[in-house]
Amino acid sequence: NLNPVLRSVLEINPHARVQAEEADRQRRSNSHHPRSFSHGVPMLLKDTIATDDKMNTTAGSYALLGSVVGQDAGVVEKLMNVGAVILGKASLTEWYSFRALAKIPNGWCARGGQAQLLQDPCGSSSGSAISMAANMVTVSLGSETHGSILCPADYNSVVRLKPTVGLTSRAGVVPISSRQDTIGTVADAVNLLDAIVGFDPGDSEATSEAAQFIPDGGYKQFLNEDGIIGKDWGLLDIHFWTP
Repeated sequence: NLNPVLRSVLEINPHARVQAEEADRQRRSNSHHPRSFSHGVPMLLKDTIATDDKMNTTAGSYALLGSVVGQDAGVVEKLMNVGAVILGKASLTEWYSFRALAKIPNGWCARGGQAQLLQDPCGSSSGSAISMAANMVTVSLGSETHGSILCPADYNSVVRLKPTVGLTSRAGVVPISSRQDTIGTVADAVNLLDAIVGFDPGDSEATSEAAQFIPDGGYKQFLNEDGIIGKDWGLLDIHFWTP
């Protein structure tokens, strides 16, 4: 109902219902590995994150429509291993805007048209952030080279987490810069981060170094329900750019 207006989702996974039903069956039977936060949770992936299924991975461009990927991206494989439901592919600024720098409107791609909620959606993970803000999905994955997670989340008022380069695998994700690219989240950040961090042989140089610093027991253990008590808060009245 919302997508014809928002244009933030490019396609829905035809296997999503099957994945969800299997997750429900596992929950009822308790026959699977211990449930993770991600078990049975529907998630959107930015359309640069490869999935070895019936969906396309096109960076928003018709040039890659119908192309076949060799395997799931490293982060997708981790999500599937913990029972996540891949709902579909989120729109983005086509080719991360690198098709024609500063000449493509933020949130525009050939496949989906102009994705927009109330204003300029900012960086290239626009569809991921818009879909979250409109409550079309509870969790989504984006990617960032230079502001493409932070800025759309800022403009659309959703939680985001940009991991250190190498903490999450870039294998199977359309690249720009090996020194800057990272795959991050725009909701339920710590729980989803725990699911996708770690070594991946497909991106071994970066992930082998970063994996050494992942704490035993993951990141969720550091959440503190009372962490904001006694803190002072301020509100910025202007947007600032964070590379």
